[in-house]
Amino acid sequence: MIKDNPLAPCLAVFGTASEVGKSITATALCRIFTNLGLRVAPFKAQNMSNNSGVTPEGGEMGRAQIVQSEAAGVSPHVDMNPILLKPSSDTGSQVVVLGDVFGNRKASAYHQDKAFLFETACQALDRLRREHDLIIMEGAGSCAEVNLAAHDIVNFRMAEYADAQVVLVADIHRGGVFAQCVGTLGCLPPDRRDRIIGFLINRFRGDAGLFEDGIRWIEAMTGKQVLGLIAWHGDIRIEAEDSVVIENPIDPPMPKADEAAVAIIRLPHISNFNDFDPLFRVRGIRASFLEKVRDLSTYRAVILPGTKNTRGDLCWLVDSGWADVLTSYKKNAGYLLGICGGYQMLGHQINDPEGLEGNPGGAPGLELLPVETTLMSPKTTTRTEFSWEGFEGKGYEIHMGKTTLMGGRPLFEIHSRNGRPCHDLDGCVSSDDHVFGTYMHGLFENPQILRQWLFRIGLEGRRVDEHSGPAYRDQQYNMLARHFLKHLKLEPIINAVGIEL
Repeated sequence: MIKDNPLAPCLAVFGTASEVGKSITATALCRIFTNLGLRVAPFKAQNMSNNSGVTPEGGEMGRAQIVQSEAAGVSPHVDMNPILLKPSSDTGSQVVVLGDVFGNRKASAYHQDKAFLFETACQALDRLRREHDLIIMEGAGSCAEVNLAAHDIVNFRMAEYADAQVVLVADIHRGGVFAQCVGTLGCLPPDRRDRIIGFLINRFRGDAGLFEDGIRWIEAMTGKQVLGLIAWHGDIRIEAEDSVVIENPIDPPMPKADEAAVAIIRLPHISNFNDFDPLFRVRGIRASFLEKVRDLSTYRAVILPGTKNTRGDLCWLVDSGWADVLTSYKKNAGYLLGICGGYQMLGHQINDPEGLEGNPGGAPGLELLPVETTLMSPKTTTRTEFSWEGFEGKGYEIHMGKTTLMGGRPLFEIHSRNGRPCHDLDGCVSSDDHVFGTYMHGLFENPQILRQWLFRIGLEGRRVDEHSGPAYRDQQYNMLARHFLKHLKLEPIINAVGIEL
């Protein structure tokens, strides 16, 4: 029996470093405790990512917490990620608070808002705790960055506010796991060390029996138990939190002339790269992220993805030589697709009169689609239902500005936004049917839409995974939960959090 509790307990998942598996662990725990009959919600006070999504109410939040809400079987809500930082340069980000744009901030100026932001995050957490039985909190980066501790509102300061117990995740695959565990504790004051109930060692390969001595050593040196040795799980597909997973992509070999290959340009400020996960699962197609300039003549299609800094990444395309390569590719009858910022860059002109992405001004686009874009507030964030030549689809839109057609024809018909019926148009198709542009994220999660695009670029007949979208992801969450339960000591976590089942 679950006790009625005005403020639900919180379990925090922190890391010894970035990219050690905090998000995937939190996702697994959301599904595990949901399957045990609890009303679970994820929470991350502050996320830094250009991989965002839209809630049913039209608010913007990080994709990681949307994934975790799906694993918990609840609708995503901006309280689950009250503060989202979307980097637009090396030193600045757009700040999204409770789903709406708060403003653009340099890192130094952002700290001035921390008291307000921490209070906002605390209030959001309290609202979640009143509506659920358990909150799975996720930390950010390393929880022991001593130079950042005074400004950190994601890790221990939030755990202290929530009186949360902490599971510390370390990554054995990157090496140095003993130093990760012992060193992290050594950087923390005693009261924060006491919150940690144990370690979860992630991404283990090989015979677990050979690491028993390592587990005993960690437990003896730290006084903390190892709660699990999580084996590598390369066959389970869970959306990655951020584009760090595609930084410095491996330069693939040139496709053969008869090979079905698709290139995705890895822009410096790429956003929502998970748009292409279903494309990577199509049998008989080799899709690759490309960063270094190369000849594209043997690629069937090239995609310009979304970006958090359209003008900046457009400048990068020009300076790097990609712009000339893309123009030549189009002249030789190549197929191009631009999504969101990529769509804007394919046009003739991008105007930024308000200086939303830097100094006010404008820049010529690649001039491969007859459209012109003006960046302007407010930000569009919608869940959208659309159709393409009779095929129905669902996606979401996140963009600043408006794009005007000067020729060509629209790509999609829009039927509803955020649940409200409408009759609108989106995107553009060039007169020769070789260049497509759209604001629609998630379009490839609709098998019929993906199949139709493949048909339009001459790759019909490829086997598209029919289990895309929510049904596919739900299957993966169950697989993830089963995998973690094989390697995780759950009882100590249940006892530490004080849950009664």
